[in-house]
Amino acid sequence: MIGIRQRKVNYMFSKFKKILSHPKLMEFLKVLRNPNTLTLFRIASIPGIVLLMLHPTKLTAFLSTIFFSVAAITDYLDGFFARRDGLVSNFGKMMDPLADKLLVSSAFIMMTYHGWIQGWIICIIIGRELAITGLRNIIAEKGEDFSASKLGKFKTGFQIAAIIPLLLHYSYFGIDFHQIGTLLLWIALVLTIWSGVDYFVRFGRLIKTEPFH
Repeated sequence: MIGIRQRKVNYMFSKFKKILSHPKLMEFLKVLRNPNTLTLFRIASIPGIVLLMLHPTKLTAFLSTIFFSVAAITDYLDGFFARRDGLVSNFGKMMDPLADKLLVSSAFIMMTYHGWIQGWIICIIIGRELAITGLRNIIAEKGEDFSASKLGKFKTGFQIAAIIPLLLHYSYFGIDFHQIGTLLLWIALVLTIWSGVDYFVRFGRLIKTEPFH
């Protein structure tokens, strides 16, 4: 009896292994691992989050949080695959930070629309993102490197960490996620302003060494 069960398990395992090694599936997984595909997925997820947040309930808030979290994870994965597989591209350099800003800004705007967070905070955050994007475009035209600093990466991390509990909004298992998200949002705001000032200082130094005409 045990021998029959073992043979069945071995047979199912071999079939599963065969399916995973199928050329079409391997090709599909290769496409999914492409950094540009992950970046575009991040942008494509935005309408879904917005639609779920139009009329928020406990269920739609939870689903929008899942959507946002999965999209946010791809921000790490696309950079990881790009560096590991040598797939760094000009498209990725331009679209990756843009996708992040679109994703984060969309979530913030929808929560502001429902009065879950204060509008002036989001004006500062989005205004900073637009200003830094403008600086990056100017510098990119000159062929200079103006990649994100560690401070900027911390800023993005805390923004995402704030959005997740803020999107949940409601209390689950007696935990007030909105209060947790609000605390993280204040930290993200400080880092947003701090990193923004740091970028403008770096830009000023660059202008002094290589004046722009």
